[in-house]
Amino acid sequence: MKLSMVRDILGASVLAGETMLESEIKSACGSDLMSDVLAFVKEQGVLLTGLCNPQVVRTAEMMDIICVVFVRGKTPDERIIALARESGIAVMACPLTLYEACGRLYSAGLGRA
Repeated sequence: MKLSMVRDILGASVLAGETMLESEIKSACGSDLMSDVLAFVKEQGVLLTGLCNPQVVRTAEMMDIICVVFVRGKTPDERIIALARESGIAVMACPLTLYEACGRLYSAGLGRA
């Protein structure tokens, strides 16, 4: 699935990484606990979270995650967006709950990380 399709499925706004929308992803992970992401994510993909701090981008960078989607209408501040740009990570934001966002991507055929 392409990141552009993730954007469309979730009705998300792209805050960083507009040039990455044609990138292919194979999996997604939804979590507000970065320790769970570190423990369970195995492939490049998308991280969906409501946690809005720089640690999210640092975790994504360590795990080779190419896109972070902030859910529940959360919008990261400019320093988080700047850090993501420096790290080559796309950032999106959507109004959906974590549960609904993950469900929509799963229903569209995206696997779990």
